[in-house]
Amino acid sequence: MVVAYWIVAALLGLFYLYAGGKKIAQSQEELAPMMGWVDTVPMPAVRLVGAVEILGVAGLVLPPLTGIAPVLAVLAAVGFVVLQVLAAGLHLSRGEAKDTGLNVVLIALAGVAAWLATAF
Repeated sequence: MVVAYWIVAALLGLFYLYAGGKKIAQSQEELAPMMGWVDTVPMPAVRLVGAVEILGVAGLVLPPLTGIAPVLAVLAAVGFVVLQVLAAGLHLSRGEAKDTGLNVVLIALAGVAAWLATAF
């Protein structure tokens, strides 16, 4: 279970570091072609989402790696589930049902990570 956790955590970590980094570092105009929803959300909120994504990766990796408060890995994974449920809701409210496929995959991966993190 530990190896499986690290595989899933690595996949989620790479995705969220990339997505969160883009949200923090790029302008609204640069993000718009990839993330159409940034036009309807204030940029401070977009930046906050990016920061939460990066902090979530730290929550997935650091507690199991250090052995300090490993329950935080479970909470980080559950936080990613909540984040993606909200993201899917945003897409659905904008009439973008076809764009929720990635959200569903990320919800499943984060759910698996939460379950696997209980091994720590």
